[in-house]
Amino acid sequence: MKKLLIIAAAAVACAFVSNGAEAKAAAKAKVAKFNIVERTEAKEFTGKDGKVFRYRIAEKASPDGSKIPLVIFLHGAGERGTNNQAQLVHGVGDLVRWMDQHEKGYRLIAGQVPFGKRWVEVNWGAKSHTMPENPSETMALLLEMLDAQLSDPAVDLKRIYVTGISMGGYGTWDLISRRPDVFAAALPICGGGDVAQAAKIAKIPLWTFHGSADGAVPVCRSRNMVSALWANGSNAHYREYPDAGHAVWVETYKDKRVLSWFFKQKKK
Repeated sequence: MKKLLIIAAAAVACAFVSNGAEAKAAAKAKVAKFNIVERTEAKEFTGKDGKVFRYRIAEKASPDGSKIPLVIFLHGAGERGTNNQAQLVHGVGDLVRWMDQHEKGYRLIAGQVPFGKRWVEVNWGAKSHTMPENPSETMALLLEMLDAQLSDPAVDLKRIYVTGISMGGYGTWDLISRRPDVFAAALPICGGGDVAQAAKIAKIPLWTFHGSADGAVPVCRSRNMVSALWANGSNAHYREYPDAGHAVWVETYKDKRVLSWFFKQKKK
């Protein structure tokens, strides 16, 4: 009898181990099958001057017809081009996976800057810059498209978000400075803005990130922006990764605390 009980217990234990292993394998397979290019649709927006803005969109309608949040993602310098795919390399997949799991519906737009152009036409290596009076050619097109999105009744105007990396970090600071009343939250990563704009954007919930050993964009660009925001009464968060280089977006977009905070923000 004891032998039978031992054998039965062992069989149950093996079943639990097997089920656990199968669950892990299934989870890995699900991750492996996730293809952000397939999950997004290539589109083009034509501005009033006839210029074209290439972008990809990931979208899921709410099953109950409720309004959906809109996320603007701004890529880095290495993803510039005309193929309308390279901008998906960093970050977009993490954001879409998060929203798939936690949002009833959503819309994410990731535009692509052409070769030789920038979200903000400033020197990335400089320790400061003054925001250009006029947006860059690509940013101007994005602003036009954003205005069109804001008129879409499906979009929740209380939940418009923007995040960007490196060149797109600069773009994030620039975009919220040009449309300070639009965004529910911003996540600029290893970029820089114009400290003179801090008073305009101090009320926007914001969390910014930088590596202390960043060799591409001086870490003082984030430090100075946050200091200026705090001086204007902002509750902005700042995370500096010790001894980290430029690509801190990898860890940032995989941090559930960051994404949970980001998508919980709503305009009053």
